[in-house]
Amino acid sequence: MTSSPNFRDSAWVLEATIRTAPTSDPQWQEQLDRLRPIASYDQQTQTWYARLGALDLAGLQLLQILFDAARVHGTEVRLTPLAVPVYWDGPVFTRGPDVAALLEARADRTRPLGQLPLA
Repeated sequence: MTSSPNFRDSAWVLEATIRTAPTSDPQWQEQLDRLRPIASYDQQTQTWYARLGALDLAGLQLLQILFDAARVHGTEVRLTPLAVPVYWDGPVFTRGPDVAALLEARADRTRPLGQLPLA
């Protein structure tokens, strides 16, 4: 897992990694139809991914689509804060690394509930 940014002014983006759920043909196609417009497929890891740098209307819509896919189809969605990729030309999160730390902590399945990392 990528570490959360440690500097208050560091820029980061949120990456959603999506694993599709095995299902019958019509539902499989429906899953893909939900993911194709908002995510890219990585053949090597066989996962979908999408990145966002703002919790604006477009970012919230992207998250809603991902969570709807998880609810309807059982896809697995993981959110991870990342350093801004060199090619990224969209908005970025520039403050509040505590949000990144919270997302990272929630993604750590071995951490007891309510136990956040010490900064």
